[in-house]
Amino acid sequence: MAGAGLRAAARRWLLCGGHGGPRAASSSPSCPGCGPPGPGAHCPGVPRSAPAQAPTSGADLSAHLWARYQDMRRLVHDLLPPEVCSLLNPAAIYANNEISLRDVEVYGFDYDYTLAQYADALHPEIFSTARDILIEHYKYPEGIRKYDYNPSFAIRGLHYDIQKSLLMKIDAFHYVQLGTAYRGLQPVPDEEVIELYGGTQHIPLYQMSGFYGKGPSIKQFMDIFSLPEMALLSCVVDYFLGHSLEFDQAHLYKDVTDAIRDVHVKGLMYQWIEQDMEKYILRGDETFAVLSRLVAHGKQLFLITNSPFSFVDKGMRHMVGPDWRQLFDVVIVQADKPSFFTDRRKPFRKLDEKGSLQWDRITRLEKGKIYRQGNLFDFLRLTEWRGPRVLYFGDHLYSDLADLMLRHGWRTGAIIPELEREIRIINTEQYMHSLTWQQALTGLLERMQDAESRQVLAAWMKERQELSCLLNYRVDFTFYPRRTPLQHEAPLWMDQLCTGCMKTPFLGDMAHIR
Repeated sequence: MAGAGLRAAARRWLLCGGHGGPRAASSSPSCPGCGPPGPGAHCPGVPRSAPAQAPTSGADLSAHLWARYQDMRRLVHDLLPPEVCSLLNPAAIYANNEISLRDVEVYGFDYDYTLAQYADALHPEIFSTARDILIEHYKYPEGIRKYDYNPSFAIRGLHYDIQKSLLMKIDAFHYVQLGTAYRGLQPVPDEEVIELYGGTQHIPLYQMSGFYGKGPSIKQFMDIFSLPEMALLSCVVDYFLGHSLEFDQAHLYKDVTDAIRDVHVKGLMYQWIEQDMEKYILRGDETFAVLSRLVAHGKQLFLITNSPFSFVDKGMRHMVGPDWRQLFDVVIVQADKPSFFTDRRKPFRKLDEKGSLQWDRITRLEKGKIYRQGNLFDFLRLTEWRGPRVLYFGDHLYSDLADLMLRHGWRTGAIIPELEREIRIINTEQYMHSLTWQQALTGLLERMQDAESRQVLAAWMKERQELSCLLNYRVDFTFYPRRTPLQHEAPLWMDQLCTGCMKTPFLGDMAHIR
């Protein structure tokens, strides 16, 4: 638990006033329920022991922090049973802005990983096929074939430095999170990471992938399909490093991404799903229930997807039935997102019942018809679906959601399947303590993984946090964001709470500040 673990334990010790420890002699204010600070101060429920002396060495500090951590852990277990802390509902919808469903008149959807949820078995297929493409078409070493897909290696949201072959987590302030950097399948020491970036953890903004996932040297992986891509990229780098083979990092990155793209462009993934929909498509009955409920309450629906019509048609027939098109007011396939949201030039094309393109000019978007390509600006002009009365669901936080919200005022909802297992981890205290902090590869939903927790995560992957959560709410329900204080406001943060009291840490040390 060295490093982050010790810092966390130290924080718990200090924020509880350091009862019985070095902080006890500070001039902190009285703590209701804990008594005034001082050498004899004691927090109820903590086993009383002899006054601790200030640690004099690193080993003493480690032992002291561990002792204080165990004391506080016993206190929490005595006063707050684990099940009491399971406050987060994994089937809930979490809002970061107020939104009333009563005001939403139009619902829009992406298809892949939004209306259609796919089984985890799809990712190993993508990985192994792209791996074979690298070997057979790009002439990569045959030894790469020994690598298999590891579903617990990476999580969405990680960044990849193309020139340094580093896969890592970078936070919202553009700082590399130490302990998360990997080259190939091996962790990179923190000291080396800092040295690689000129003595700092900070990545300049011009090097970052930016808000829309594009940049000169660092790529962020934001959709679910990128999981096998990150795994393959790391495996190939691992092979080249392990066999002391020289390679150009940029060429390797492009070859791997092209191989992954070929799996989609050549329609291989579509073929696997169409051949065994029962295996790959999950819970289609719930998708039908959501769409039917919205239509029954007079809502208008539209679908915008990059997938081809034949694939979408077969999937929707499997989930919803042969009349699925009657549920939607507009259906757009092969939209070429994200350029669909920014490019004004591509016109809409109508497809006939056989899927052939028509040449007539599109002056209106008709219900029951299928359209291809187009652009958002023509879509808004033809439908007049603007502003907050539109709620659009997708799985890509940038290309599906951010631009629509910032530029056009649509309300957006992110489908994040990982969120449910993240909540279950938070709610399951015994597994939180089994996680290994020093072997973490963290992403959008930061979670540590050791051999035991990987098995737990693999089991939870089959749980769901998806569109069907809408069924738990009335169609006129209002979501409110959880209001939490800012850093300078009232000390209501959980890490500033002592059981039965609230207090501000280091208040005595800050008394001289006016």
